Parts: sequence; structure tokens; C-alpha cells
Amino acid sequence: QVQLVESGGGLVEAGGSLRLSCAASGRTFNTYAMGWFRQAPGKEREFVAAISWTAGSTYYSDSVKGRFTISRDNAKNTVYLQMNSLEPDDTAVFYCAARLTPVISGSTLRSEYGYNYWGQGTQVTVSS
Repeated sequence: QVQLVESGGGLVEAGGSLRLSCAASGRTFNTYAMGWFRQAPGKEREFVAAISWTAGSTYYSDSVKGRFTISRDNAKNTVYLQMNSLEPDDTAVFYCAARLTPVISGSTLRSEYGYNYWGQGTQVTVSS
């Protein structure tokens, strides 16, 4: 079992920044990748960013590329999402996810079905 706890969400004005954190605990030695997804009201959950745990390869959705940066601290079993130039369309609940099986291709990490565990989510609201 892996437990994921997100933090760092909040209310920010358009153009501002936030940094989300996701701390993993439990059987974290089996973690191969972690990702961030988000779900806006009335919309399906969508991929935001992902990072492989050992190589540190990163993947981003087109909508956040150049504005968001995913990183990890292996010693702390924590993944971060630095979000800059936030826009009202970024308003959503952000979820952290962990994958405990080997990554075959980067495309696997862009699907919510590529993950085994999920956090409870943290609200990000961007005002115009």
C-alpha cells in the first residue's frame, strides 16, 4: 500500500504561482513513476505532468508545457508541481498518483489507468 498526501493548493490571481507537493508513504520503494492529474468542475480528469522515479524523465500536457515543472525528491519520497503563469482555466482539483510497475512507454503515464494509487486531491483556484 502507498499513501499519497497532496498539499500546497489555494487561491491565487491569474499570473501567479503555486507549488504543489505530494508526499508518499508506505511501500514507496516500488514506485516507478508519479504523476499529477486535475479535474475541473463538470470535466473529466486530465493528465498534467509525470516523472519517472529513477531516470527523472518528465512528461507534460500541451496545456501546461512551459508553465509547469514537475520534480521529485527521492530521499523525501515527494513529488512537486511548480505552477507558474497560472490562468483561470487551471482551476481544478489536482491529484497526485503513483505507479508501482515498470514504465513501458511515456504514453502510459499520460493515462489515469497507468497508476495504482491516488491522493485525495488539493484545490487550486485561479481568479481572473
